[in-house]
Amino acid sequence: MINITEEQVIDALKTVFDPDIPVNVYDLGLIYGIEIGDNNGVKITMTLTNPNCPVADDLIKQVKEAAEGVADVNKAEVTLVFDPPWTKDNMSDAAMLELGLL
Repeated sequence: MINITEEQVIDALKTVFDPDIPVNVYDLGLIYGIEIGDNNGVKITMTLTNPNCPVADDLIKQVKEAAEGVADVNKAEVTLVFDPPWTKDNMSDAAMLELGLL
């Protein structure tokens, strides 16, 4: 039985911040998908603002650890994709406001 909600995972991901832009990875639009499996595993599909990001490995690790920190999550798997490429249009209104883009 699945006891985990997508909202719980999103709340956890909002604690992970991009090192270059002071916005969390979820509101920044780096999270492309969240799947919760029957075995309480979480699969996250994400991208980076820049494919050559020097802290990519750290950011992926932080996203994985944040998701695994949610109660009842057995395991998190993070898949990094670059298609479609990230653009500022991916950002939430809250992130745009925070960065003065709205």
